[in-house]
Amino acid sequence: MTHDAEDTAVRRRPEVTGLRLAADDPDPDSPPALEPAALPQDRSQAILEATKQIGALLKRAGHPFALAGSVAVYAHGGSRYLQHDADFAVLPDHADAVAGTLREAGLTVRTPPEDWLLKTTCHGQNIDIIFALAHQPVTRDMLDRAHVLPVDSVLMPVLSPTDLIRSLISAFSEHYCDFGAVLPVARAVREKVDWDEVRATCGAEPMPAAFLFLLERLHVIDAQEDRP
Repeated sequence: MTHDAEDTAVRRRPEVTGLRLAADDPDPDSPPALEPAALPQDRSQAILEATKQIGALLKRAGHPFALAGSVAVYAHGGSRYLQHDADFAVLPDHADAVAGTLREAGLTVRTPPEDWLLKTTCHGQNIDIIFALAHQPVTRDMLDRAHVLPVDSVLMPVLSPTDLIRSLISAFSEHYCDFGAVLPVARAVREKVDWDEVRATCGAEPMPAAFLFLLERLHVIDAQEDRP
């Protein structure tokens, strides 16, 4: 999946395609850990490989995080068709430390105009480090609710299905309202979501309410009993 974090420590440097763990001694004569050419040609598998590398790096460094976006949907049993990027949710006050860990591993960290994320690239795949979801800061409670799941053989925390759905539909607005992109996600995880919690926290807003009504009409979720 693919708000301005004040990152005074950002230093521009050439893009590094080989991932080097922070504990490694830099050796200019040694080959990179993984060359992009060694990755699968399948785009979805390439995104998963990059996700595993970043997830392992954050785990080693002890950063609280949870996988979000389409790769999180895949981890919860959704589609393996991944075409954009990998998203990692981190605490806002940990964003600078996470950026430092990525730089120490040889990755370039970029600060985009949006002030709710940082960006990097791993093995040619885009990685978003997100510290606000749907205009709300990532919280410790949200990360504590994450499920530890295998992501193509690497265990890592993944946003709970309820938080995942809530973050997706809370982002709907008059300017962005792509129900078609979120509908298959809702179908994939519907039995794992606390829909009453979703309704209670964002169902009063017009666009999320419209999407929930669509799910009811399509019999993806049960209709509210108190609705006439």
